[in-house]
Amino acid sequence: MSGSQKGPPDGTGSFDHHPFASLSSRDLPPGPEASSTNAVQKIEGKPARSRGRVDIIRQKAGRGGKTVTVVKGFVGIGLPEKEHLARAMQKACGTGGTVKDGQIEIQGDKREEVARILTEANFRPVFAGG
Repeated sequence: MSGSQKGPPDGTGSFDHHPFASLSSRDLPPGPEASSTNAVQKIEGKPARSRGRVDIIRQKAGRGGKTVTVVKGFVGIGLPEKEHLARAMQKACGTGGTVKDGQIEIQGDKREEVARILTEANFRPVFAGG
């Protein structure tokens, strides 16, 4: 029965031994600050700067009856950032998508999820069309 008893292997019956208790952080470099720029802006009451309006459109015409969510109207961002946003939208929506002709296309009617991601990226999403 001695094998089924719980406790430290030395048999003292106490778990109060701390192997790192004698170490000091005196010679270590300082760690990163805990606050990020967004947290600082929220504390100071300054809202994050809007990156402009983007239109979110649901389309079916010319797509074989399939519904597609299209995001267009980006100003001042390049193709790599659009591709990064498209990947984030695809992951959040659990669907496929692409960047085509300067627009982001996500499969299915995913306007709410897309709007949430764009809001987090400091864009001002507007539902346009049907």
